Amino acid sequence: MGIIKRNVPAKSAPSAITIIAQGNKFCGDMSIIGKMHIDGIFEGNISSLDGITIGKAGHVKGLIKARTIDVCGLLEGEVICDEMHIEPGGQVHATVESVEMSISPRGSFVGERRIKDKTKSLSESASASNQNAGKSGVEAIDSLPDKVVLKQKA
Repeated sequence: MGIIKRNVPAKSAPSAITIIAQGNKFCGDMSIIGKMHIDGIFEGNISSLDGITIGKAGHVKGLIKARTIDVCGLLEGEVICDEMHIEPGGQVHATVESVEMSISPRGSFVGERRIKDKTKSLSESASASNQNAGKSGVEAIDSLPDKVVLKQKA
């Protein structure tokens, strides 16, 4: 029988790391304060005040909001972040709204990228994209971002 300290708070430290290990699958919505590393499968929405790393064995599908995102595995869906880095072997099939984006020569990006305004917060950028959906005619065409598709040669 172990000893349990009753006066220790259950709050996680800002530097805490949440890990979804290889062989595990998580479905649902997750909101975290610290960093997150995914080597398993995650289906749903993730919101992080810090960074998210998708390992080589990781597969994420859904809406991802974070300050930084590093991809070594597979990311599918929609991404809102300040910085995105696609590492060698990383694959992103998504609509990405970011301030900065880097793609390794051995990484892959298929989708659409919008340049995020540095002054917007994550929640403001999501509501702004919903407002653009209601526009019509020339106004809607003018508000469309440039579309970029990059594919790695075999």
